[in-house]
Parts: sequence; structure tokens; C-alpha cells
Amino acid sequence: MKNFANLMKQASQMQSKMNEMQEKLALITVEGVSGAGMVTVELAGKGEMKSIKIDPKLADANEMEILQDLIVAAYTEARRRLDEKTKEEMQKVTGGMNLPEGLNLPF
Repeated sequence: MKNFANLMKQASQMQSKMNEMQEKLALITVEGVSGAGMVTVELAGKGEMKSIKIDPKLADANEMEILQDLIVAAYTEARRRLDEKTKEEMQKVTGGMNLPEGLNLPF
């Protein structure tokens, strides 16, 4: 029973650390940039887009397809950076323990 009690204590501590990590991640922002800085997307910690900046030179009706591609590229880069930060924070919480593929905590 002592091992079970220790296991429950560790699970409780990990849950507490996960909650702290979620709060910390909610406060971070990351940027994705494309088109040599012509489009910048900012994401909050859970992936929601907070802002987008577009160089006025791209506001040409003939350049809409390029603009759309650059927005997607900037968002993709920001999301990749956010995923990296989340993974780094998870490593801190889990002590480097590799979680099973597909177990995307905390989301």
C-alpha cells in the first residue's frame, strides 16, 4: 500500500505541475513570419491568433493569392513554434518522461 500512496502523491504533484504549465503557456505568445517579414502572425499559448500584420505593399488586388499563401505560411510557422514551446514545457513537467504518441497534453 505504501507504493500506491507514493504513486498517488506523485500523480497529484504532476497534476499540480500540469496546471501550472497550462497557466504559464496561456501567457506566452509566439510569432510566425513569412515573405521576408511582409506577413507576421502572433499566436497565444493555446493556438488562437492574436494579431496579424501585413505589409501595405501586399494590399494589391493582383497579389491576393500571394498574400493568402503568406498568411498561411506565417500561421504555420507560429503554430510550429508554439508546439515546440509546449513540448519544452511538457518535458519540464514530466521530467523528460516520453509520453505516448498522440497524447497531446495539455490540449
